[in-house]
Amino acid sequence: MPKRILRNYLRITIAALIYGVAISLFLDPLHLAPGGFSGIAIILNRFFPLGVGVWFMILNVPVLLLGLAKFGWRFLLSTVYATAASGIATDLVAAHFSRYAVQDTILGVIFGSVLLAYAIGQVFLSGATTGGSDIIVKILRLHYPHMKTGRLYFLLDMAVVIASGFAFQNAYIALYALISVWLMSYMLDLVLYGRDGAKLIYIISDRAQSISERILKELDIGATFIEGRGAYSGKDKEVILCVIKKRVYPRAEEIVREEDPDAFLIVSSASEIFGEGYKSYFDERL
Repeated sequence: MPKRILRNYLRITIAALIYGVAISLFLDPLHLAPGGFSGIAIILNRFFPLGVGVWFMILNVPVLLLGLAKFGWRFLLSTVYATAASGIATDLVAAHFSRYAVQDTILGVIFGSVLLAYAIGQVFLSGATTGGSDIIVKILRLHYPHMKTGRLYFLLDMAVVIASGFAFQNAYIALYALISVWLMSYMLDLVLYGRDGAKLIYIISDRAQSISERILKELDIGATFIEGRGAYSGKDKEVILCVIKKRVYPRAEEIVREEDPDAFLIVSSASEIFGEGYKSYFDERL
């Protein structure tokens, strides 16, 4: 078996353990249903106590069949493993470590949501899912690639959050669950896409050459010259275009100010960047 496949399955196993800890020690003891099939499993387990992990695996059967039709056997095998490992880990942790369950709601919401999002993100990065709404989200991403994974989760999870309020007859529980869903959405996008937001800057200056040389040398980033012409003066200008990571931007601004205090600087945010130093064009869109 190739090393990459072994590495992915090891990654899934560790993620499943983290998933089990998040559900059994942080969210389930506080009746927090964080959306998705795990949230539905928590709700069902309150009325029919078979175990959250058991319910999670039962709910996944029809969705796994749908995943097979859409993504094939290779995807299904890794997803079945991830689903089973997550369900088993959840019940094992609940059975043997329940005495360590968190009782503070705020801590449960924060750490449970962060751990759960991290676990799901790692499974996604391994080319699988934990089943349930993960598969639904993956299918939706095929049809709506412009929408980020965390945002799709948020939309689907709202129904589960509302249901949890009715199931536990506690509006506060539903509100805490809503916070949990938002945290998970944010963290999941962070795990999958990283903090690769950057500054897109245009520099219009009579000293464009010296500014670009310093940017290349001192910041070790690329820059592109765009030919421009002043609408009023009719004078040709060289406009510098470059993408700079946020932590480096203050130094770039300082270079422009030192070289040409009268330079015209346009700054905007770039949420996703592909190419050298950033994300690959060929990575799978998660």
